[in-house]
Amino acid sequence: MVTYKQAGVDVDAGNEVVRRIRKYAKKIGFFAGFFPLGKNHLVGAADGVGTKLKVAFAMNRHDTVGIDLVAMNVNDIIATGAKPLFFLDYIACQKVHPPQIEKIIKGVANGCKQAGCELLGGETAELSDMYYSGEYDLAGFAVGIVDKKKVINGSKIKNGDRIIGLASSGLHSNGYTLARKILFEHAKLNPKEVNEDVGKSLGEELLTPTKIYVSTMLKLIKRYKVKGIAHITGGGIPENLARILPKSAQAVIDLNSWQIPSIFKMIRRRGKVSQDEMFRTFNMGIGMIFVVEERDVKKVMGFLHKQKEKAYLIGEIGKGKREVIII
Repeated sequence: MVTYKQAGVDVDAGNEVVRRIRKYAKKIGFFAGFFPLGKNHLVGAADGVGTKLKVAFAMNRHDTVGIDLVAMNVNDIIATGAKPLFFLDYIACQKVHPPQIEKIIKGVANGCKQAGCELLGGETAELSDMYYSGEYDLAGFAVGIVDKKKVINGSKIKNGDRIIGLASSGLHSNGYTLARKILFEHAKLNPKEVNEDVGKSLGEELLTPTKIYVSTMLKLIKRYKVKGIAHITGGGIPENLARILPKSAQAVIDLNSWQIPSIFKMIRRRGKVSQDEMFRTFNMGIGMIFVVEERDVKKVMGFLHKQKEKAYLIGEIGKGKREVIII
């Protein structure tokens, strides 16, 4: 059995870092940070794409990872109820190859268009002794705005509320160190060959851009009372959903309420990964989760289906100790 830690990523160490740095950055929220500005909060987020870039290098395809970069930031911002305003990027590379950089920025611009925010600019740094030839790293920074009275933070979640999940487009941008370890190192699969399990090449499947939920969620929170929103990234459903729960609440998730995509089943089978490890590492087919009152479920689900979103009623809130239980 292969674990994320054995593959090279220690989630517990990452969580410990967050606990340690909170005393230095006291405005850190659940998914983004707040800066008071009159009757509003500016909401800031920073993130990267991680080792998904290794797949881009292997496939020599660079026009989609910019979408991932934007998505990882704006999806965190929308989890507070804020509207993304603008975005900046940072590209660090071994050597600047203008056509490659242009493809990356084309993806960033595409992501900003999907999120309805402006691409203000960024920085490209040529660091010849830091990266291998042809490789680069990406970081992004986004700022949004929300009325102080309309911040969504989970504080009003109560017993009996229902949990709705929006489908992911795949792995998004998390768990790639483990996925690559299993699929390419252990199973020796070729990322460029068509794979029967996913119906396309593994490289193409793994480079599917992270879904941007901003447009749907902005429309949703304008029409209905959304009590809490969780962007499902590193830590999966158990850790990200737990962030927004009040101390006396638990979330019970029904594993049978949605169809887990084939890529996750393939990773689990090939690596003999436990269910707990899978759910703690990957989104498992659910990229965004939010909580509403039971009486609003039917209307909300109808609205989401009209928006052509794959939405699932995946669980409910009960009394407990700020934890997520998957049954």
